[in-house]
Amino acid sequence: MRRLPIRIILFDVGGVLIELTGVPTLLAWLGNRLTPEELWRVWLSSSVVRAFETGRVGPDIFADQLIAELGLPVGRQEFLAAFTAWPKRVFPGAVDVVRRISPQYVRATLCNTNVLHWPRFVEEMGLGNLFEHHFASHLMGKLKPDREVFEHVAAALACEPSAILFLDDQPLNVEAAQSLGLQAVCVRSVQEVERVLTEAGALMLNA
Repeated sequence: MRRLPIRIILFDVGGVLIELTGVPTLLAWLGNRLTPEELWRVWLSSSVVRAFETGRVGPDIFADQLIAELGLPVGRQEFLAAFTAWPKRVFPGAVDVVRRISPQYVRATLCNTNVLHWPRFVEEMGLGNLFEHHFASHLMGKLKPDREVFEHVAAALACEPSAILFLDDQPLNVEAAQSLGLQAVCVRSVQEVERVLTEAGALMLNA
């Protein structure tokens, strides 16, 4: 990657900065009938997931409808307890990499999330103060990979889409962002994040 004319470094959270355990749990409940990639496509297209992660329904409705939709062999309380615990930890080294971003760049997050996970991200896991801006789907009412969410972020930050370097672990989201002109890269480890930011010239060497 060449040095990019970027102003904003925009991070997905789950799978990029925070380790999630949800995919193995869901696959086990489903008897491993789907691949992880197939499961993500089902998840991102599910109407009840979209409703929950845009703040239009609460946890109980989300749990009941998703259990029915996927035929999961668990009840509401078991599902919600497991779901709340899906964010496991901040990936080792993730905070250090974010802190090493040069102050000339604006740091922001854009994630599909919900009322159960978001407080854990920003409070328990300490991501709240690492970034100048947060774009959480359940607070915006907008969701990746929809076009409008990327348009919303660019408008809110008063920049052209091409001025945003977006890091996400899901190809669908990356492709959607690229189609709107964002500099979007698929990353699935802190090492990949660090490599992309280094190649973009965004990291301070001695932070």
